[in-house]
Amino acid sequence: MTRDGSGARQRCADITPGPGGVMTDEVGVVTGPLTLRSELDRLEVTLRVQYKDADEWYTVTGGRCTLADAADLDAVHAIAVALLNRPAG
Repeated sequence: MTRDGSGARQRCADITPGPGGVMTDEVGVVTGPLTLRSELDRLEVTLRVQYKDADEWYTVTGGRCTLADAADLDAVHAIAVALLNRPAG
């Protein structure tokens, strides 16, 4: 687990979404090699993606939830990776 500058906990994984890409709030659909980051601030999780090695992060549409326990971050991140990583299409 890593922490960003604000102290929020996060998990990251490189993913390749399927042909439909990943819908984001800021720029619409993003495609190609991406990095997925699951950020936990208190009990609020936010999923963000960025083009691999880019600077900008985009919020995954519908990618926010409140956890009952901060320990659930690992499970949420694993599920998000399993849903969004579709390298075979």
